Amino acid sequence: MLRTALHRLGRGRRETAPAAPRGAELPLPPTLPASLGCDAVGVPERHGFRLMARLPRTGCVFADADWWWWIVPSGSDLDLAWPAPARYVTGTTVPAAHPRLIHWPEDSTPYTPPIPFYLMVCQLSGTAPAWSPRPPVPAPQRG
Repeated sequence: MLRTALHRLGRGRRETAPAAPRGAELPLPPTLPASLGCDAVGVPERHGFRLMARLPRTGCVFADADWWWWIVPSGSDLDLAWPAPARYVTGTTVPAAHPRLIHWPEDSTPYTPPIPFYLMVCQLSGTAPAWSPRPPVPAPQRG
């Protein structure tokens, strides 16, 4: 009897527990070379059109119901912190349900230039842009 109750309780938990968010891969078009590697920057969908309209050049943009994701070169988070509400994701696996390509770039690269995009996200969030310079690398000792 106890085993049956525990079995039912466990089954009920699985049926009512919310599904964990899964990652979705952003499939880059094979005709656009991504020689610099790819990361993604997401913003809530309510800001998507405004950002796209103001950027001088836009690469591949993917969207689902809640987020828009821009493709940027790998390492576009070095020495700077992307302000909220933006999310920086290393690679192209993003926390989205069913992202789809909504913008194909006019030139032959999938990238949105990260510095103008970063400045626009800072302006959107009311955050002053901030760069964190790396400490200088000491010169090798000669001896």
